[in-house]
Order: sequence, then C-alpha cells, then structure tokens
Amino acid sequence: MAEEKILKIRNLDISFKTTAGTVHAIRGVDLDLNKGETVAIVGESGSGKSVTMKAAMGILASNAFVTRGSIEFTYHHADGSEETVDILKKDKKWIRRHINGKRIAMVFQDPMTSLNPTMTIGKQIMEGMIWHFKTPKKEAWNKAIELLTEVGIEEPEKRMKNYPHQLSGGMRQRVVIAIALSCNPDLLICDEPTTALDVTIQAKIIELIRRIQAERGISVIYITHDLGVVAKVADYVNVMYAGKIVEKGKINEIFYDPRHPYTWGLLSAMPDLDTEDERLYTIPGSPPNLLHEKQGDAFAPRNRYALEADDKADSPMFRITDSHYAATWLLDPRAPKVEMPKELAERIERMKKEAAEYGTEQ
Repeated sequence: MAEEKILKIRNLDISFKTTAGTVHAIRGVDLDLNKGETVAIVGESGSGKSVTMKAAMGILASNAFVTRGSIEFTYHHADGSEETVDILKKDKKWIRRHINGKRIAMVFQDPMTSLNPTMTIGKQIMEGMIWHFKTPKKEAWNKAIELLTEVGIEEPEKRMKNYPHQLSGGMRQRVVIAIALSCNPDLLICDEPTTALDVTIQAKIIELIRRIQAERGISVIYITHDLGVVAKVADYVNVMYAGKIVEKGKINEIFYDPRHPYTWGLLSAMPDLDTEDERLYTIPGSPPNLLHEKQGDAFAPRNRYALEADDKADSPMFRITDSHYAATWLLDPRAPKVEMPKELAERIERMKKEAAEYGTEQ
C-alpha cells in the first residue's frame, strides 16, 4: 500500500522584523509527513521548531514574513474527494475556517495559557464543533462528554462545568487534547506537550496521545527537546539547529547511527544512570544569534569536529540511506574519517542491548 502524504514542506524560509533588525529564523526547511505517522522535530530552544509548525497552521506572528517555500497540506472532503492546498498561499480567514482546529490541531506546552480562564471547560470543547460544523448545542455537549471520557477524565459531566483553575495541570492538558480532537483533525501538532507536567503525568499524557493516534489513525508531529520522549513515540526524527534541519531519519537511524556532530551532542547530553562519567555532558557554547548571519555552517563554532569547509559554506544534505540524511561536511568523500565520541558509542551499545532485552526496539 502506497504511503499517503499529508504534509509536504519545501525550502521554507521565514524571517522576523524586529527593532534590532531582521532575524532569519527558518532557513530552507524540508519536511514530509505521511498519514498515520509520528514525526518528531528536536533541537535546542530557539532552533525554529515551533515557528515551522506555526507556519503550517497559518498562525505566525504579525512581524513574521515568509521569503520563499511551500507548505502543501492534503486532506479529504466529506464526500471523500481529495484536495491539496499550499497553506502559504491562503489568507488567514480561509485558514481559520478550513484548517485551524478542523484539519490541523495543536496542543501547546502550557495548558493554562491555552485555556480561557473565564469560560467553562465544556464551552471551550464545544466551541470548535459549533464554529466549524454548526453542531447543535445538545449534540456538541454530548460529544464533549465523550471526548473527556476518551482522554481519561473521570466524572466528565461535572468537569464540563468547571473552570480551568479548578483542574490540576495534568487534567488541564487532557482538556487541551480533548479540544484539539473535537473536530476530528487529520494532523495533531504537539508542541512540548509534557514540559509543564511532572514525570509521572508526562508518561500518562504521552501514552494517551499514542493511544488516540492508534485508534483514530491520525498523524502526529512532536516538537520537543526531550529525546527520551522522542524514543517512545516517533517513527521519524528531524534534528533542527539554527533554523535548519541538520539530520533526519528513522528513529533507529538517529538513535543508533547518528552522523551529525550536533546529534552526537544531543544524544550525549541525555541523562544516563549507567554512565561512569562524573559530569553530565553539555554542548559547549550557545546557539547563534540569527540577527547576525555568518558564512558557513552555523554549528561550526560549537563543533570540535569542524572542518575548514564549515567556515566557508553550509553543508548540503548527504544521503546515508534512502531515509537517513545529514548536513555535515564529515560525510563528504574527501573529508577525513571521524568517528563519534567513544562515550556515545558505548551508550548506543547499551541502548541497543536494553532495547533487545526489553523489546522496545522499533
């Protein structure tokens, strides 16, 4: 069965006008998502993960402007007919009516800022159904109760009349997920959905999203800097740095055969109980200020494996397998052979052994 592509981003460039000048935040991003898949976008804060997905939803800030690229979204109408649209060519009114909440929904990291403190939970879940589908209030009320039950909230009839401040953090995030699911979207974008929650609740929310995805057959994009979350949920991973995707591949390719030095750094920085190192590894330096663009690879100043070519030009994407690509001059046939850090290689071997032992390998 052929894979059905629902999102195709090509050569996306986004800049922001600020009082200090123009910030070139997204630099030539390509991204693909097929129906039913989970794709993760990982990277440090400020790497452009959320901006890319806000562009896909048509909710960029007013000072943002797209200089080039396309975001093609494919969806089906009620009669089964298929349509592909370039979201960047549509106006905000059309996007709000046909895309936002209806076909693409987003779960943000802090539920307290996502929910309206002056409206009851019930009204907020019903709002999207009434707006997009003109659903009668009684029907929307019953559907909202079903959604609250689906996301694991007990006594849903009682919770419908509650306000956000009356719920715990975990329950608020479940409500946000219920709102996102209310119009039965094709794509769910989860922007750090577990950051504001404690560890035990995090695991429950991740499991909830996985279950709902399996039951509804929807596609999911995770935006996160937590590689532990990525390992649990993703089919494909895009590693992003300074507005550019520097490595992409299947989950096992990224975790067991990483090729970009930045990916090496992210994996090395994951806490590991079995390590003998006394200190937790951190990537030296800070992400670049994209207000002042420099020639060459943006990661070069922080990269101890940087080559002379990194100071002169950005690396193209080198093909490793049909699904695995990385943008590093180390993959150029003329480059010296450089192996990943010994400590990381040992950690990967431990991860493989653990995956085989507990049956978690995908």
